[in-house]
Amino acid sequence: MMRHQLRAKLHVSWFMAAWSLGVVLGVVLVANVSYGFFASWGWLLAGLVILSPLFFVRKCHHWMLMAAVLSGVIVGLWRGSIGQSGLDNYQQLYGKEVMVKGVVLEDPDIDKRSNTLLRLGDLRINEQRINGIMWVSMVHSDVIKRSDIVTVRGKLSEGFGAFAARISRARLHRVERPVPGDVAVGVRDWFAERVRMHMPDTESSLGLGFLLGLRRALPADLSEDLKVAGLTHIIVASGYNLTILVQLARRLFCKKSKYLSMLSASLMIIGFMALTGLSPSMSRAGLVAGMSLAAWYYGRTIHPLVLLPVAAAITLLINPQFGWNDLGWQLSFVAFAGVIILAPLLQRYFFGKKEPGMLRQIFGETLSAQIMTTPLLIGAFGVVSTVALAANMLILPFVPLAMLLTFLVGLFAPVPIIGEALAIPTTWLLGYMVQVARALAGQEWSQLELSLQVWQIIFLYAILGFIIWWLQRQTKLRLRQVSLIE
Repeated sequence: MMRHQLRAKLHVSWFMAAWSLGVVLGVVLVANVSYGFFASWGWLLAGLVILSPLFFVRKCHHWMLMAAVLSGVIVGLWRGSIGQSGLDNYQQLYGKEVMVKGVVLEDPDIDKRSNTLLRLGDLRINEQRINGIMWVSMVHSDVIKRSDIVTVRGKLSEGFGAFAARISRARLHRVERPVPGDVAVGVRDWFAERVRMHMPDTESSLGLGFLLGLRRALPADLSEDLKVAGLTHIIVASGYNLTILVQLARRLFCKKSKYLSMLSASLMIIGFMALTGLSPSMSRAGLVAGMSLAAWYYGRTIHPLVLLPVAAAITLLINPQFGWNDLGWQLSFVAFAGVIILAPLLQRYFFGKKEPGMLRQIFGETLSAQIMTTPLLIGAFGVVSTVALAANMLILPFVPLAMLLTFLVGLFAPVPIIGEALAIPTTWLLGYMVQVARALAGQEWSQLELSLQVWQIIFLYAILGFIIWWLQRQTKLRLRQVSLIE
């Protein structure tokens, strides 16, 4: 009887999810295997051979899910090993002075000591090409932008997370900017200067953080206050910012033409990702938004438990380094799980089938994202913000309006009368947000020091998984109907 039900209920999407889950496991596990052990193309062939019978069996069998997972694990091990190829070359360079030339992959960041932090790829060390990405810190420099080619010198050390190596206190030798360079960065910086024409530095930097994910212009004290208050996610390019823009673009034409609605939202995804760069969180956000948009256009829905592993597998097949303890990538998916799975279940459990208003929806999504990310954040940083929920509730409802006003200030900046008029309410609103962040972050009890071991983090997520399962049983909510872009 149970087997018959399994055959009747299983959809092909669940086999995709099972295979994708296997890929994720394979890429993650390869970090504990000797470099290049699974790099042979024979492993890829073996994974595909195991998967192939699933395309010819008409009825679903319980063993097919296990076969899909096994196939995915093998493919993931192969892709991860390919990504690791050559990383063992770093071992002989640790502790030595090296000359490194690489491409700046993301917008430079600034740490507490006002040092510039770079994420470099397409590396050449001592004129020899080498795989992997590198973390570099150096004296602050305003001249470096995303996509620039930089040459630095310093002592090479063992990396952390997804970084194969790092250089602290590097010395900058050269900055090259290919012509025409990163056009999207040029457009973004041009627009940012237009906004700054009519607004104070602090407020304009916060507004541009909302709209474009620009972090480096933020004052160091404000950046730290936002971090303590649990608000960093709103001033970096993230799924939250992208979701707001995609929803707006889709709704703009939805009553006139579904095609125009789809086109405008797609262009918004492409444009926003071009402006902000392909960080782990943005890669996830863009992929998930694109898949959800396509499903909406064709009148389909994607179950979150299918969407999450498929999106994760695609990002890791493109760049397996995301899976090697990249905290940004992990937090992005965990937070998204909170928004698209836990939040709807909590809404249904406490408020029934009544559609939530904006404030209740924001509260539920914020709370759910905080719950899901807290174990990882504590494990990584040893602290937890006690004011994050309050800060998000006081600020998040106004973020869409702040984004719109900041955009309008930049759009009408060449017309002084209009630009200055729009800048007044924009500055006031952003100033309110700055004061809230500083007031909450300034409390002695704003952060609580905790520590969690790996097994404790796994245990906490197991508990959260059980709670999600129980809530789904109690509410009987069909998660498949939950849409990110509607």
